[in-house]
Amino acid sequence: MNTVATATALDIEPLAGRIGAEIRHLDLSRSVDAESVDAESVDDETIAAIAAALVEHKVLFFRGQFLDPESHVAFARRLGTPTMAHPTVPSLGGHPHVFELDAQSGARANVWHTDVTFVARPPRASILNAVIIPPVGGDTMWANTESAYEELPDHLRSLADGLWVRHSNAADYGSMTTAGSSYTSAFHSSGFAALHPLVRVHPVSGRRSLLLGGFAGRIEGLSSQESADLIRTFQAHVTRPENTVRWRYRAGDVVIWDNQATQHYAIDDYGDQPRRVQRVTLVGDVARSIDGRTSETLAGDPSAYLSIG
Repeated sequence: MNTVATATALDIEPLAGRIGAEIRHLDLSRSVDAESVDAESVDDETIAAIAAALVEHKVLFFRGQFLDPESHVAFARRLGTPTMAHPTVPSLGGHPHVFELDAQSGARANVWHTDVTFVARPPRASILNAVIIPPVGGDTMWANTESAYEELPDHLRSLADGLWVRHSNAADYGSMTTAGSSYTSAFHSSGFAALHPLVRVHPVSGRRSLLLGGFAGRIEGLSSQESADLIRTFQAHVTRPENTVRWRYRAGDVVIWDNQATQHYAIDDYGDQPRRVQRVTLVGDVARSIDGRTSETLAGDPSAYLSIG
């Protein structure tokens, strides 16, 4: 039986009005290198269709994949160039591109955030593999930061267009982890900071979005109190229920999100039950404002994180 997955065969079901879709009947473990695609592989047209669906739906869900780390990275390479696992936290042993979040080590990202915005080139996309999932709880929510920008009142949108925000791996991240854990210590082992436009232009679609989340600390030129008040105001638009989708995992699920147009929140409601997921991120572009100015590195050297290998 020919199991080639072609672009026309994609079975896409939207899950919420503004964000999220499930793609069915696709075996991502067949994502071998493009040069050796065979009759049982995901072809280039399907990879292109997945990439296009990601820009449209922001988050894509795939059930029952059960990828091992090698297959996880192989699929990621079909979509882009993997970063190293993380700028500060060690990778999964033997897999330099795989970042493992194990709740038992203190990794609980229960704050709205966009991945790794404390560097000037945040990841283009994140690809998460659900390894161990609690029987109840441990869902993740995602928010559409483009629709959040579009729904702003005119006067707030005009204000947002000209603001720049400092992002840091020290900004309130302690609430996302278990205090004193090995994970927290590793996360803060080196300081990183970047200056980003509050309004980012998507490099593919050209749409505008709000670039905020848990690593956003202070707006350039404003006091800490003024910054906190404005960030809270804009962030509230991002996380309105109308802009969100929630996914109840099963072990073996794979989720891909457009890190240039989303935030996400891992819900910490599963107590001491084990929860372990693995993530590969793709090298992204330097964030660009509506007037063409690009993000700046303020602290830390992210070159090792962005290494190609």
